[in-house]
Amino acid sequence: MRTVSLALLAGFTLGVVAPAHSADLDYGALRGADYEPEVQVIDWNGIYFGGHGGYSSASAGFKNAYTPLIANALRYSTAESDFNASSMLSSRGGSTEGASYGAFIGFNYQFDETVIGIEADYTRFDRTASTRDSIARFKLGPDGYLETVSLNGAAASRIEDYGTIRARGGYVIGNFLPYVTGGLAIGRIHTEQSVAIQYYGYDNNAYKANQALTTGNPVAVKNYGYTANGFDPNNPEAGTPATRTVQSAKAKTMGGFTLGAGLEFALTSNILLRGEYQYVMFNDFQQSAANRIAISTVRAGAAVKF
Repeated sequence: MRTVSLALLAGFTLGVVAPAHSADLDYGALRGADYEPEVQVIDWNGIYFGGHGGYSSASAGFKNAYTPLIANALRYSTAESDFNASSMLSSRGGSTEGASYGAFIGFNYQFDETVIGIEADYTRFDRTASTRDSIARFKLGPDGYLETVSLNGAAASRIEDYGTIRARGGYVIGNFLPYVTGGLAIGRIHTEQSVAIQYYGYDNNAYKANQALTTGNPVAVKNYGYTANGFDPNNPEAGTPATRTVQSAKAKTMGGFTLGAGLEFALTSNILLRGEYQYVMFNDFQQSAANRIAISTVRAGAAVKF
């Protein structure tokens, strides 16, 4: 009996002591120290350079594209004094689109989450925007001549390339840098204008008199503006007018402004990827042909930062 009592007492003691020791165990020591992965902090300060490629759409205005050519070719003529020929053609706008590519270089300065900087870029486009118009007018003058003026004009602007220098400002969100940009632009433009002019007429009174003649000899029907042997006095409408083509071409540099916005992503501390929209407006304040050119570009780029 005494032996049984001792066994029960020993079992009770072990049952009380064992849980107490279990409660004192530090399972954290078994799990190890708490671990938080290191967050990479991007330093946007520094110089960077890279390349870009995208798709551009351009529109060109051709105000007064034909007026100087026609006015000079027909000065002192009834075509200008009576028809006002230099204002007959309409200078409509033209457009073009296609791939563009280039390079850029810039410098960032960061304070807190704000990044400001300056950037210059070069873009090769080499696309042509063009326009055409044609018109013909005729009238019977007080001297009895039936005169006709026919004009066929064409104008084109080839946008070779352009560059911009811009200020840039953005706000850091993790590895992303949304930004806006704006500045000045300069581009090389090659313009061409040509007008095919037909200015001809004949003495309609003499022609009508010959048609009504039943006896006697017809009189000579005076005329001008036809090719050699191109006038038939018995059927003037079947005649062949002479064509004179006047044209002008020149390369010029145009200035303007640019605006844009984009999103940059730091793939690593030194490799940057971006998507960007850029708008460029060129103006020729001399009011010559192709006096306004607007270019919209959506592009992607990559750069290395130092």
